[in-house]
Amino acid sequence: MAKLRTRVSALLLVAAASGATQVRAEDVQGVWTRDDGAVKVEFSACGGAVCGAVSWLKSASGAAKVGQRVFSDMVRADQITWTGKAFNPEDGRTYSGKMVLSGKKLKTSGCVMGGLICKTVVWMR
Repeated sequence: MAKLRTRVSALLLVAAASGATQVRAEDVQGVWTRDDGAVKVEFSACGGAVCGAVSWLKSASGAAKVGQRVFSDMVRADQITWTGKAFNPEDGRTYSGKMVLSGKKLKTSGCVMGGLICKTVVWMR
């Protein structure tokens, strides 16, 4: 009986640890690098949402600036999706934004016309 309790306890511990890892893997907060390596954005809590600001630039000659907020009001729509606003420093416009997390990849989209026209960027943790 004691061996059975020990095995059950061990299984419960493994299951709890797996659940904790899953929650952490679905967290978008942290530093993400754009797939072309040109920019890094740090996502962090801001109010009841998540925001992302430029934390590093390969070249300072473009329109983006370190410290500039490029994602704002991003709220969780489901376990892997956030919706909010995406700012494009190149044209100075703010678009409806969406982020989808898949493992160590984050796809961000800025859309117009109700989502008919979108530009998507892939980021790596």
